[in-house]
Amino acid sequence: MRSRRGVDTFTCLVRKEWRELMASRSWWVMLLLIGPLVGVSFISAVRTYGELSGVNGTAAGVGEAFSPLIGIWAPTFSACELAAAFLLPFVAIRLVAGDRLSGALLLELQQPFPAFARVLAKATVLMGGWLIASAAPMLGVLLWWIYGGSIHVPELLTVLTGHVLNAGLAMALAAAAATITEHPSTAAIVTLTVTVGGWIINFAAAVNGGIWERLAHYTPTAMVGEFQHGLVRLEIVLVASALTCAGLGLAAIWTRLGQTSSRRAIESAVLLASTTIVIVACTFVRPSWDTSEARLNSFALVDQRRLESLDVPLRLEAHLAPEDPRRADLERNAISKLRRTVRDFDIRYVSETTTGLFEQTREQYGQIHYQLGSRTGVSRATTVEGVLNEIYTLAEIAPDRDGYEEDVFRGRPLAATPRGAAPLFYMGWPALVAVVALIARGRSA
Repeated sequence: MRSRRGVDTFTCLVRKEWRELMASRSWWVMLLLIGPLVGVSFISAVRTYGELSGVNGTAAGVGEAFSPLIGIWAPTFSACELAAAFLLPFVAIRLVAGDRLSGALLLELQQPFPAFARVLAKATVLMGGWLIASAAPMLGVLLWWIYGGSIHVPELLTVLTGHVLNAGLAMALAAAAATITEHPSTAAIVTLTVTVGGWIINFAAAVNGGIWERLAHYTPTAMVGEFQHGLVRLEIVLVASALTCAGLGLAAIWTRLGQTSSRRAIESAVLLASTTIVIVACTFVRPSWDTSEARLNSFALVDQRRLESLDVPLRLEAHLAPEDPRRADLERNAISKLRRTVRDFDIRYVSETTTGLFEQTREQYGQIHYQLGSRTGVSRATTVEGVLNEIYTLAEIAPDRDGYEEDVFRGRPLAATPRGAAPLFYMGWPALVAVVALIARGRSA
């Protein structure tokens, strides 16, 4: 597979895989469908955003409601999450399993080239194809800018990063399934099973809490959700990267058809064990960054400085069931921010049932027990203000509202309508893809 022009073997492999992608019907179908999918989400998001902006659009305290991150980027890019779950795996399976079915893999194995490099060439091409498909939501970004909307680049890049990591996970899973199983249809079933398994973990976390809740933080759905809220956690990035490398590593192991099945199984077990150790180590990584313009994942700067100055451990014990709405409010509005801010923080949820419906008569149910160093306190407030007031009382910090007003995000209201979006996404995008597909497939024929 050496090029006459001296181009290295890896480049030749990438070119060969690119031609395979151009000839793949599944990729063109994904490219064709993602435009209308994005269009539905974008048009609905702009209409809702515009309607809300027309009523009390400049009032204080509605910053989160008028943040383009939540109102526009999250729903628009949600089409990418659907495509990564239900369309991209079929493209990856077609590209990876096609060589085995056609016999091209046997020819490639005759060359002294690392198996992982072969898989990496396929992954590189697949990621390139995914970035091309990502042009559809970026059209939505362009339209939003034309409408006069605000674009905060850091939070937009965060959303893009989350979906790229999610696509990498989907490709790695599909590649591993395509090489381990004997047929593409079996690989598709395995991939779908793992995807549904992630949803089951999320459901179990919402019902049971505990270990399920910890596992749910690393599912693709939860990962993308954090990025779509402008939160970058180094822990999640490292775990997603480790899982992606593990999937590609499994694919590389099982493409070596000359090795016995028992040896490949042992190597796979070693790889999975090593990945598990790496993932466990990653869970202790704490750095995170809030890139949202509205600081959705952080306290006000005044509160953040005060909490960061705490030099004693903060422990909470919340007597709330997993399905109690107050627990969800407490976790989303206060606890998630405390984890990022307080250096030594821990919370323990206590309940005897999943709903808490028949625990209401218990005296302790609904209480939140605080322990800051040697000081203790009890409260039932689940709002941010209630939690902070209790912590400040224990820390003997006097309430001071100076500096809060300038830290309030006033929002980016825009009474816009999605003019031109429907023809662009529903007709222009499919027509363009169809024309390019005919030209590209004609050249590769």
